[in-house]
Amino acid sequence: MNRVLRTALERSLLVPFGAAIALVWASVAAESYFRFASALAFAVNDVAMALFFALIAQEVLEATMPGGALHTWRRTALPIAAALGGTVGAIAAYEAFVLAGDEPLLLAGWPIVCGIDGAIAYLLVQSLRGPASARPFVLLIVIVSNAIGLIVVGLHQQAAHLHEAGPLLIAGGIVISVTSAQLTPRRMWAQLAVSGTLMWWGFWWSGLHPALALVPIVPFLPRSPRGLDFLTDSPGGPHDSARHLEHEMRIPVQIILLLFALVNAGVVVRGVEPGAWAIPAGALVGRPIGILVAVGVSLLFGLRLPLGLGMRELVVLAWTVSCSFTFGLFLATAVYPTGPVLMEAKVGALSTIAGAAIATGAAWALGVGRFAAFAAPRRRVEAHLKRGRA
Repeated sequence: MNRVLRTALERSLLVPFGAAIALVWASVAAESYFRFASALAFAVNDVAMALFFALIAQEVLEATMPGGALHTWRRTALPIAAALGGTVGAIAAYEAFVLAGDEPLLLAGWPIVCGIDGAIAYLLVQSLRGPASARPFVLLIVIVSNAIGLIVVGLHQQAAHLHEAGPLLIAGGIVISVTSAQLTPRRMWAQLAVSGTLMWWGFWWSGLHPALALVPIVPFLPRSPRGLDFLTDSPGGPHDSARHLEHEMRIPVQIILLLFALVNAGVVVRGVEPGAWAIPAGALVGRPIGILVAVGVSLLFGLRLPLGLGMRELVVLAWTVSCSFTFGLFLATAVYPTGPVLMEAKVGALSTIAGAAIATGAAWALGVGRFAAFAAPRRRVEAHLKRGRA
């Protein structure tokens, strides 16, 4: 039992488990589910998720240290460019689909396609067993894309909470973090409790989504180079230290992700409206195309691929981050009030789970990761047939 639980925690299996429970619960007992989701939505989406974004931000930051897969700015900038290109592509495909139909109310829903389900993307990278550099590459795309969606939604949602003290609290939180980083020994929890609270209120009163509140203070938390395995590390290593965020938050963050899936994944599906296809059009078509175009242009301008990544791997990763799912459901709830338009958007976000199947199929077809062993004989046969035709 302990081994099963440990495997589930390390591979983020609690997210699809929580999503499955939410879908069944919403279909069988919708009233009790939505009471439960409404009661926990603020605590999970606006408060607890700040710890999740802080944790993956630290993973990416450590990957940019010497020896990491994203070391040197040319490698760090590439997934950022990919995220921007993917976001532009997703929004363009979404708006084109909506304008081609008769769903003007859906025009305002473009922030939904900015969202990427980071847990599912990481789970896919792990299961496909691609190069280790794929993990931080994907996580940085997830952070940038979701940050765009959260900032847009936050500016819309938080308009009623704007206060001139917001920027001052953000500045105060950063000053305290910088000061705390100079202390020996570093008291991580005290730093998070004080500066993290100031940053959260600062984001809330500045019109920014508070789920991103801890990201600016991540550079001032204890960190060390790592083996690029998200949420895992060898026993006794630096990431297994009580002074490291990963060690302290490994299990709590998995519980947070389980609750996030439970709160956001419940959808009562009663048929698919035409407007629901706008979100998968943006996520499954626009984002991968945008990512590949942005990477191609960036490489021409001198940016570099992480070690171990080639164009075949990039094609697979472009569809690995095409699934919005729980994060798309969360953004849909933030964009639209309760009603039929929200249901259309939620069904669309739910359908982007097809991105996982597309990514797996692409990995098989291109012989990437765990499918590499099957691809070599297939390529030899194809080469032999070509020579025979010649």
